[in-house]
Amino acid sequence: MYKIVLAVRYLVRRPITYFAVLAVALCVFIVVVVMTVMTGLVTEFKQKNHKFVGDCVVGTESLVGFAYYEDFMKELLAEDVIEGVSAVIKSYALVSPVGTERNIGVEIMGIDPVDQTKVTGFGETLYHHEGDVSRAFEPVYEPNLGGCVIGIDLVLSRDSKGRYSYDSGPAGIGLAISCFPLTAKGALAKAGAGLVNTKTFYYSDNSHSGLARVDSSMIYLPFEEAQLLCGMGGSVKRASAIHIKFKPDVKLKAGCERVASLLSSYKQKKAGEAQAVLLEKVSVQSWKEYRRTFIAAMEKEQTMMTAMFALVGITTVFIVFVVFYMIISHKSKDIGILKSIGASNANIIQLFLFFAFLVGLLGSAIGVLGGWRFLVHINGIEDWFFEHFKFQLWDRTIYAIGDIPNAVDLKVLVIIILSAIGASLAGALLPSWQAAKREPVEILQVSQL
Repeated sequence: MYKIVLAVRYLVRRPITYFAVLAVALCVFIVVVVMTVMTGLVTEFKQKNHKFVGDCVVGTESLVGFAYYEDFMKELLAEDVIEGVSAVIKSYALVSPVGTERNIGVEIMGIDPVDQTKVTGFGETLYHHEGDVSRAFEPVYEPNLGGCVIGIDLVLSRDSKGRYSYDSGPAGIGLAISCFPLTAKGALAKAGAGLVNTKTFYYSDNSHSGLARVDSSMIYLPFEEAQLLCGMGGSVKRASAIHIKFKPDVKLKAGCERVASLLSSYKQKKAGEAQAVLLEKVSVQSWKEYRRTFIAAMEKEQTMMTAMFALVGITTVFIVFVVFYMIISHKSKDIGILKSIGASNANIIQLFLFFAFLVGLLGSAIGVLGGWRFLVHINGIEDWFFEHFKFQLWDRTIYAIGDIPNAVDLKVLVIIILSAIGASLAGALLPSWQAAKREPVEILQVSQL
């Protein structure tokens, strides 16, 4: 009991202890705020990538694509683990607005909007046809024209708060889209005959996926039209990828392994076909693997940030060490009296470690409470700074970020609190051990009192 009473008295009556508590609180505050924002951004970015591609992708990086995808899609749909599939054409094109001589390099994606919406979040990205994705490629001003859906950053601008200036309907913009069609062997399909396929499509809607690289470079076309432009039509049709959505109760790893097994069997079944060689380059990837190039950069930034704040934690250890060294040096009389009435070395260490635990707990509580209150108002604070000083953490005209993430992750919060308490205990361990090993006869000498 005396260990608890003394630890509380030291905490309350020693002003220098407040510096240790303040140091822990400040470190916890900073880590809670930064890690919450960073974790929120990474989580949000992953969710957007997941929605963009679905759960699993069967595809090839070759611009030639692969054949016999239709039969394989039928086999996939027969599986009880799969909820939906969508074939996709992916390639690059030159786009020229009708009436101009300007050419823009873009990516094109040929899709069936209904199938793609069943597998991904494509339907949610539309503005004018969100409630009727089947008509996504029908311009409202002339439904008989061939339409295209354009990445939102290609057609609309954002204001300083990241808001887009939407029109009541898509403008009547015509885009001449030119592709270099390839044969199944990778040669130019129209060598010596103009080289390119060109067709004019009209702006029917915009797509806001929330992924800056996608929204600033992607144009979506009807699947069959894109297939013809890229030279993947003909007697043996080809596609670039098949996007897959698993049923809700199917684990991602198990689902991908099942698809990989089906693909392996399918390759063997088609081994004797004329274009079977194209299937050799087809692979199965989960959405995390498929978008790894983009996700890895964000995760690396998160890891670096975590490492930096681990150094902040080490600083806390040294601050607590100095404070405890000073406290214990002024409490040698108390230590001597306790040991003279029978307190063991372990009792002395427990006393000061409990004291350190209280410092870490109190500092963590203050830091967490302050961090939580700051996060609740962080977007309002940023708005105030922007209104008065034109300052933003991220320029919304450049970065595809809306509100700053401020949802505290309980798991991250627990780890931060435990780390802060652990840092306090680590900082107090050496001074506590040095205090415990001193003999009462040395401490209680008249010359030492």
